[in-house]
Amino acid sequence: MNTAQNPTLETSRKLLYVGSNSDLFRKDISKNLEFVYTVRLFADTSGLERAVKGEPPAALILDDMIPPKGGINVISHYRSIRRYKSLPIVFAIDQNDRETIANAKTYNGVECLIKPYSVNDLQVAISRAASAGVEAEWKTIEPVQRQALTQTLHSFNAIADMINDEQPVVYEDVRESCGPLVNAVSDGNYKDMLRGVQDHDNYSFVHSLRVATFLSLFGHAIGIRGEDLMTLSTGGLLHDVGKMFIPHEVLNKAGKLSDDEFTVMKSHVTHTNGYLGQTDLPRGVIVIAGQHHEKLDGTGYPDGLKGTEINQLARMAAIVDVFGALTDKRVYKEAMEPEKALGMMSEWKTHLDQELLGKFREMLLDAATID
Repeated sequence: MNTAQNPTLETSRKLLYVGSNSDLFRKDISKNLEFVYTVRLFADTSGLERAVKGEPPAALILDDMIPPKGGINVISHYRSIRRYKSLPIVFAIDQNDRETIANAKTYNGVECLIKPYSVNDLQVAISRAASAGVEAEWKTIEPVQRQALTQTLHSFNAIADMINDEQPVVYEDVRESCGPLVNAVSDGNYKDMLRGVQDHDNYSFVHSLRVATFLSLFGHAIGIRGEDLMTLSTGGLLHDVGKMFIPHEVLNKAGKLSDDEFTVMKSHVTHTNGYLGQTDLPRGVIVIAGQHHEKLDGTGYPDGLKGTEINQLARMAAIVDVFGALTDKRVYKEAMEPEKALGMMSEWKTHLDQELLGKFREMLLDAATID
């Protein structure tokens, strides 16, 4: 979708300011982020400071060479002003400048982006910085739900780091992180958790957290308890980890994917299976991750399973995944109303298990989750 045709979506993009005297640095940042954020570029601190004063950004991106005195002085300046003490900052700095790196790490709310950096490093640093304000608000919500958010986010970020370091997932850590989520769902006390991620910048985490929550709710509503409910929760959190292998320009593209891009996107299931296959996991987790894109008529992927070949847990996960995708808010689309999403899904009789969909709808209505 073209945001020029829908100004509401353009204004919903988070605002980033980039400060550097390097044309190459500014253009590189803009090229890699402009499809997700509104990016404004500044060659020195004077224009940057005027812009921050007029409209503070979601995050400020600096390098170590911005005139007149370098990025560390800009950081020090903003941390000395009460209004900007928590302004999220990403500081790009040469890996050999250890003294400045150590200095930068003494400031709160500063993400160090070590040069040379990958596009993934850049995306992660920006996402963590831009989400800092949202995460700070979690301190005000009910303790179990707060614990669910902080622990699953920590686990999700740890998985991203492990993938980057070519290390296998530690399932016990994931399971432990999902404990508060399962407790919140079992107690029927989860809505602040869902509201708490509405404006979070890491969409992959947001979608996975929502899938884990709705899948756990679904399971609890039909009588699943104990370790089986934990399997649904961890399966939901892990179901899309293969998307961490997909290029960001494909993963976050606004509008329809080309045939080649869709082929790349579909490969996330293969990546998920390959990555999770390195660890001894409950079979249910593997089934959820590997089959949630299969369709009853055999037109799904990756294996073209049909009918009874598709496990019931995967059928449940397929419903929750589609519902989550339709009702998720993205930078290029508004969230669809739940009733409209369920109405659309009820028409996909050859794709989704309609009996389970009916139970899912009843669960949402009974829990008053549709509001």
